[in-house]
Amino acid sequence: MGFTIGIREMRTVARRRARAAAGSTAVAEYTGLWGWAVVPGARAADGTCSCGDPGCAAPGAHPLDFAREVPAGATLDAVARAWAEVPGASMMLPVGRGFDVLDVAEAAGRRALVRMERMGLPLGPVAVTPQGRAQFFVAPGAAEALPGLLYRMGWDDAGLDLRALGPGSHITAPPSDRGGLGPVRWLRPPGLESATPPEARLLLGTLAYLCHRWAAPCG
Repeated sequence: MGFTIGIREMRTVARRRARAAAGSTAVAEYTGLWGWAVVPGARAADGTCSCGDPGCAAPGAHPLDFAREVPAGATLDAVARAWAEVPGASMMLPVGRGFDVLDVAEAAGRRALVRMERMGLPLGPVAVTPQGRAQFFVAPGAAEALPGLLYRMGWDDAGLDLRALGPGSHITAPPSDRGGLGPVRWLRPPGLESATPPEARLLLGTLAYLCHRWAAPCG
């Protein structure tokens, strides 16, 4: 009996180590390959946040206050050491440094992405969350410029389900779980163009039109 329990414990430890190694590899790809900092984030199960606050306003969808950021450019060894301090943490990306984010309903975002690809528009990564949001990576400054851009395009009073995330915001990075609802996934994964995401104005007309056409409530 004791031998059987010992094997089970060894297997559990092995699985945890494998998950930790996979997490470190993903973080190292973000920091080393794409030049993004990564912040350890909370996880959630049954509505309870791993941060320990019973009144948490965003269970499983915020950075851990006590955890240190893994900076852009960190090596695999540095990432492994840092991530070992926060086993099971989700990966979160700080917005407003290498990129801002245009956030729309997933249905509109998927249609917009197909249309943009057909038009040959420059594109950065696009993620989709389990809450049904599509997140387009664009050049920093989009959050500040969005009201003026929408005004000049004539979309300022259309009540669009479209917002920009900028400095001070964090998004959950694939394949981490968000809010206990499931993993964030890539609709368009990072590529060689990720170091210079497109200006928001190049995508905004298509996104605004499709948000208006396939209007959906905010998620």
